[in-house]
Amino acid sequence: MLLKFSDFVTYDLLRLIEGSHTAGMVHFFVYDTLKIIMLLFIMISLIGFLRTFLPQNKVKGWLAGKGFAANLAAAVFGAVTPFCSCSSIPIFLGFLKGGVPLGVTFSFLTTSPIINEYLVVLMLGYFGWKITLVYVLAGISVGAVVGFAIDRIKMDHLLEEDIVNSQQNGPLEELHLKGFWPRVKFGLGESTLILMKIWKWVLLGVGLGAVIHNFVPRETIQAIMDSTGFFAVPLATLIGVPMYGSCASIVPVAVVLFQKGVPLGTAMAFMMATAALSLPEAVLLRRAMKLKLIFVFFAMVTFYIILIGYLLNVLQPFLA
Repeated sequence: MLLKFSDFVTYDLLRLIEGSHTAGMVHFFVYDTLKIIMLLFIMISLIGFLRTFLPQNKVKGWLAGKGFAANLAAAVFGAVTPFCSCSSIPIFLGFLKGGVPLGVTFSFLTTSPIINEYLVVLMLGYFGWKITLVYVLAGISVGAVVGFAIDRIKMDHLLEEDIVNSQQNGPLEELHLKGFWPRVKFGLGESTLILMKIWKWVLLGVGLGAVIHNFVPRETIQAIMDSTGFFAVPLATLIGVPMYGSCASIVPVAVVLFQKGVPLGTAMAFMMATAALSLPEAVLLRRAMKLKLIFVFFAMVTFYIILIGYLLNVLQPFLA
C-alpha cells in the first residue's frame, strides 16, 4: 500500500519521469517517510504498552550490572529485528525511557540495521554460508563491543533532559494501570507525544537520505575504492557512513564491488557502514542526546568496522 501510494505521488500526482534522479528522490522520500512514521507509531505504542508490565526498576535490575553479557544479549536481539538504522530508533528510545543502561541500548541500535533475516538470505545466495556466518558474527560483535565501551566511559550525562527525566519517574506500576485498554491508551499516548517532538527530525533525516541515495553514483564509489590500495578499507567505511540504505539494498552493491575485484573486507566494511550509520540516523538521534555522544558512537562504530574490514581481507583466502 505504501509503495502504491509513493508511486501515485511520484508519477501520477507530480508527473515525474520514471527512472530520473528526481523521481527516485521523491519516491524514496515519500515511501521511507511514511514507513518510518508508521514504524515509529506502532513500535513506540507497543513498547509503551509492554512497559506498563515492566517496572523501570526491574528492567534496570535485569540489565544493570550484567556487564558484557547484557550488551551481547542486546546485540543478538538487534540481529533478529528487521529494521534499518532509522527504523531502529523507536525501540532505542523506548529502551532509554525504560531505564535500560545506555551502552546496552547502543548495542541493540548498532546491530539491528547490520543484520536481519532477509540480509542473511541474500548473503547466503550471493556469498555462501562461510562469509555469511562470519559477517553475522562480526555484526553482533560490533554492537556488543561498542555498547560495552560506551557503558565503561559513562556518558549518560549527554542524554537530553526529557529522556533523563523519564528514566527517573519511578516504576510504571505507580500509574496504577490495570486492564487491557488503559495500557493500550498509555502506549498510544506516549507514541503520539514522541512523534509530535521528532517528526521534523524524521523529515529532515529522510530528506538527506533521499538526496544521497539518488545523487551519489555507485561507479564513483567503486572507482575511488579501486584506486586507494591499503587505505581502501577506511575510505570505503567513511564513504558508507553518511549514506543511507538498508542492507537489502546494499548487498547487491557489495556483490558488484566484490565481483569487480574489490577485496571482501573492503566491500563488507562499506556495506556495514552504510547499514549501521547514516546522516539521517544522526539527525534522529539528536532528539535524544547531545552531539558529543553521537560523535563518540559514530567514531567507535566506524573504527571497529575498519578493523573488521582488514580482518576479513586477511581471511578472504580461507572463506572463498
